[in-house]
Amino acid sequence: MLGTIVNVLAIIAGTVLGLIFKKGIPEGSKEITFSAIGLSVILIGLKMGMKGSNELILIISLVVGGLIGEALGIDNHLNGLGEKLYKIAGNKDSTFIQGFVTASLIYSIGAMATLGPLEAGLNGNYQILFVKSTLDGITSIILASTFGIGVVFSILPVFIYQGLITLFAGMLEGILTETVITYLSATGGLLITAIGINMLLKREIKVANLLPAIVVSVVVTLLAVAYFPTMI
Repeated sequence: MLGTIVNVLAIIAGTVLGLIFKKGIPEGSKEITFSAIGLSVILIGLKMGMKGSNELILIISLVVGGLIGEALGIDNHLNGLGEKLYKIAGNKDSTFIQGFVTASLIYSIGAMATLGPLEAGLNGNYQILFVKSTLDGITSIILASTFGIGVVFSILPVFIYQGLITLFAGMLEGILTETVITYLSATGGLLITAIGINMLLKREIKVANLLPAIVVSVVVTLLAVAYFPTMI
């Protein structure tokens, strides 16, 4: 769990620095910074999304995952958690919930969030998580300077998600093969792209409801490898 704990501390430190910088940034600068972040997030997501060579797997994963997420109401639950944290923190920043949800999704989606704790659990190698910690810390500075203190509460889903993968790494080793992780990362990249679109165009794509697509991508990829290897 060392790597995940370092990751959590990096997010906290980055958020504190971001809050300090936020006080001295004019409104106009905040708006252009927000747009720049949105564009950057879209670019990162698209680069990740292009890792998967078979678009059909991505389409099936997103459609099926989205239907599951909509049925479960994940977006409403995540926003509800954000509202509870908002009240507990006694914060008056209107971007609190948006910061919590956006940061939680960015930090928990992607290959490093899966590979890092998997490698830590199997081999005691924390290198990937240390690199992720550095990136998340820097990202936290930027996000916190835009969204405020809500960003720091993203440590809760990060700790739970990465912690569970570390604890059950032995069971997941045979499932999370290189091919599976490729499509998991590609699917996650498209979700990150959706986050960037929400930020840039102020849209309301319910990205949280698409989260089951990550799990669906694992199942679909495993089925493709077993029964339709020419698809991969």
